[in-house]
Amino acid sequence: MAKLTTDELINAFKELTLIELSEFVKAFEETFEVTAAAPAAVAAPAAAGAEAVVEEEKDEFDVVLEAAGEKKIQVIKEVRALTSLGLKEAKDLVDAAPKAVLEGVNKEAAEKAKATLEGAGATVTLK
Repeated sequence: MAKLTTDELINAFKELTLIELSEFVKAFEETFEVTAAAPAAVAAPAAAGAEAVVEEEKDEFDVVLEAAGEKKIQVIKEVRALTSLGLKEAKDLVDAAPKAVLEGVNKEAAEKAKATLEGAGATVTLK
């Protein structure tokens, strides 16, 4: 197999769809055990692009259970309702607080989950 030049590789990447490119990056990271994340200093000068990235990051939230409170059983029931966990798994999650209940959910779902858990007596933060 002939060694490809940088220009040839870039031209090959231009022909890929975003999904194909994303799959390539994942496979590259797994194969070489590296992370393809850009350093923060490099991303800062791209003002318009950086704003889009920041807004994109704000679309996903983690719902973190900080403490169960006094109504632990109610909190366990709400955790089970929000997730597909069984009783034991939900109890273990509540006992292990602070722990993420939901990860990578949209703002609306995160706020709804937070309100539900706080209604049951838990202390919750969104990250």
